[in-house]
Amino acid sequence: MVTSELEKMANHLRLEAVRMVYEGKDGHPGPALSIADIVTTLYFDVMHIDPSKPDWPDRDRFLLSKGHACPIWYAALNERGYFGEKVEHFNLRALGSKFQGHPVMNKTPGVDMTSGSLGNGIALGAGMAIAGKVQKKDYFVYVITGDGELQEGIVWEGVNVATAHKLDNMIVFVDKNGWQSGSSVEATIGANNVAERFRGFCWDVQEINGHDIDAIKQAIERAKIISGKPHVIVCDDIKGKGLDYMENDNAWHKGVPSEEQFLEAVQQLGGVR
Repeated sequence: MVTSELEKMANHLRLEAVRMVYEGKDGHPGPALSIADIVTTLYFDVMHIDPSKPDWPDRDRFLLSKGHACPIWYAALNERGYFGEKVEHFNLRALGSKFQGHPVMNKTPGVDMTSGSLGNGIALGAGMAIAGKVQKKDYFVYVITGDGELQEGIVWEGVNVATAHKLDNMIVFVDKNGWQSGSSVEATIGANNVAERFRGFCWDVQEINGHDIDAIKQAIERAKIISGKPHVIVCDDIKGKGLDYMENDNAWHKGVPSEEQFLEAVQQLGGVR
């Protein structure tokens, strides 16, 4: 898919994510919107997947470590056809719904691993990448993690394992939007020096604008030609990207748009309602 079409798709997924939260009256729109361009590029341009066979052994794997951002993932899976006929009403976070507030493996087709407890994505992804090496598979494991959750100790245990096993079949995206649930990352932990920390563990590190789809594609292509090291792409992102009333406003970490705000989202994101 050409870049202009990917950009349109990213905004469509953003609107679907906001609609899920609006209709379900609960959810995390800000964290979902910040990763829309990464998710779109992976699912509509990069990843080797077959929606008709979600358990295909040779598929690329995807883990959303920041699981609360799942509305954008559900929207992508829906557009790619993982649920058969397109889902109109997701019933996000409702009792018994396959679209829970955090992704659940074996409940939602296309979800390779349950997430919700923050910090586990890189360690779990390392396990999948090791399995690929042992089984001599050529799939890639893609992980999206937030910059706030890098405070979890298990993150760095997973990072260390990935270095030791030279997991060049794993690509991690850090959604560096500068915020976490309660405050800014810098107010919570200090310097948000993500790239420096990963370089300290001998990872292949790139820093890009996480809303530039061409930059995302180029960074993935570059990562794939560097062998012997796991890869991290540190993405400078804007929380709530795409809606002027959400951008960089941490009040939208978790929140529900009013009817007026939802209609404004339709206008800003190019939707027809």
